[in-house]
Amino acid sequence: MKELDDKTHASGKAATQFAALCYRVTKKEGARILLITSRDTGRWVIPKGWPMKGKTDAEAAEIEAFEEAGAKGYLCPDCAGLFTYDKVMDDGSKQPVVVSVFPMEVAKLVSDFPEKGQRKLKWFSPKKAAARVDEPELQDLLASFDPTKLNCPRPGKA
Repeated sequence: MKELDDKTHASGKAATQFAALCYRVTKKEGARILLITSRDTGRWVIPKGWPMKGKTDAEAAEIEAFEEAGAKGYLCPDCAGLFTYDKVMDDGSKQPVVVSVFPMEVAKLVSDFPEKGQRKLKWFSPKKAAARVDEPELQDLLASFDPTKLNCPRPGKA
């Protein structure tokens, strides 16, 4: 994890965010991971956001997947891993953030969602997705992602 530099960080405390690792599995291509671009810099990222009152960590990740990518599907309530990054705040300071990542098997991408037109969306193999993101811990998480190793039954299935 990153070490804090008190001179450039907004506070000495890390903030928390929740993210959805949106994936699908096809017979032809195998596992594919959905990346989106950030609104500010255009970097490739996964959908993520801040805690939401009255929502579990996983529910917040699922809402972000819909709002940022139009993704709907089956969210695993178990955290698949963590990564850290520095969020640049409006005043130029950096806020350290720890992100909990929840896998979500995408059943469909809807055409109308809150951030439509503000981001690009693209499917990648796990290895290529890892090469596109900047955060080393997220790179490791994506590169090693294997949906067959998840123990997350879909609702209504045993």
